[in-house]
Amino acid sequence: MTTIAYIYTEPLLEKPPDPFIWGLEVEKVYQDMGDRLELQQLLKDCQKTPPNYLLIRRLDELGENLNQINLTLNSLEKLNINIITTEQNYISSQFKKNNETEIRNNLSQLLEEIQKNQQKQKLRKGHAQNRLNLLPPPGKAPYGYRRGKDRYIIDRATFPIVKDFFEQFLLFGSLRGAVRYLEAKYGKKISVSTGQKWLTNPVYRGDLIYLNQEIILNTHAPILSRDEAAQIDRLLRRNRRLSPRTASAERSLAGLMICQECQSKMKITSVTSRTHKKEYLYLSPLNCPQTNKCSSIDYQEALEATIKRICDDLPLAVKDLNLPNSEGIKDQLLREISKKEEILQQLPRLKDEGILDEKTTQIRSYQLRTEIAKSQEKLAQLPPINLKQIAQTVSISQFWFDLSETERRFYFREFIKQIELIRIDPKNWQLALIFIF
Repeated sequence: MTTIAYIYTEPLLEKPPDPFIWGLEVEKVYQDMGDRLELQQLLKDCQKTPPNYLLIRRLDELGENLNQINLTLNSLEKLNINIITTEQNYISSQFKKNNETEIRNNLSQLLEEIQKNQQKQKLRKGHAQNRLNLLPPPGKAPYGYRRGKDRYIIDRATFPIVKDFFEQFLLFGSLRGAVRYLEAKYGKKISVSTGQKWLTNPVYRGDLIYLNQEIILNTHAPILSRDEAAQIDRLLRRNRRLSPRTASAERSLAGLMICQECQSKMKITSVTSRTHKKEYLYLSPLNCPQTNKCSSIDYQEALEATIKRICDDLPLAVKDLNLPNSEGIKDQLLREISKKEEILQQLPRLKDEGILDEKTTQIRSYQLRTEIAKSQEKLAQLPPINLKQIAQTVSISQFWFDLSETERRFYFREFIKQIELIRIDPKNWQLALIFIF
């Protein structure tokens, strides 16, 4: 008994599967991509020497439409070939010769299912072709853009609002603060989740992202520069370590300090006198489990102690730090990007010389663009500065005292993961810094 197999792959929608997916020995595998030339060869070979079994994944692969599928199916079954589908419940007439009613009902239901699948596939192929042509995905353009003929175009009416939102986040590193800023200045109300989507949406960086999460670079005018986008990604990664409210808190020590004795996080409390308008700030344990509750400490004293510790400890912490060779990694990524860009530039020539056809050229171009986008993403995630160099700069106490509380909050979180309050006795304490690296 002989067994053959046939695989059809639509290159716009999927990659060719392994020819040896059948789980049993197959004498020959016929495989098509985008056309069905091998299927025609299979039919010719079967006329000469019919096999006992034909393995296929789905009946859909036997033709572009129901008429073609029926003709191919009839041709094969007239040759007494047993057809086995691995992904559909098809009953070959060669297996159930005595139950024609069951065969007809089964095939009728299956052809109806195939028709629906082909309609879906036609829609998916249309979207895939649009991706190859670098057209925007279907649907409304993101806020700040409008749809042009073949790309997104900046909407001059809403562009300043989006741009201001990004600048506010870059300045203070607070998503909730940027959302409140939009409402106060422009009367534009958006949710925090919408703001989060704006910050991570590749469209604002001049790129397209499709449903399959593949990204194509430089398809339209950006609102964010690459440097700004990389800084936003770093801020978002940093803020994930903090609670949402802490990430946008006004005070620079918010969310960073923990009492070592009771392991409770420290909250900032404000006290004012009845006779004076002056505000007094304290750091108090949020939920101390001890009978004799841990006492509060003065916020300003804690701030000054933190600045002293960071000036003393940061240079020592980074001195012997085994940091990855960012420059080496950067050079390697740049070489990969350059190589792929060279191949991309050669594709039109290969098409003109007849080495590649139109569809293959488009698919290869799309693949290269998505690979370049992934390399660019890795490049953007590399540290933008030398940590050892900046440690020397920020180890000057006056640098910290010249900053506002909001600015200090921004820089503290660039370096500090946690501040531990170590109580020596009821009146004396000291701090220990745990850095993020």
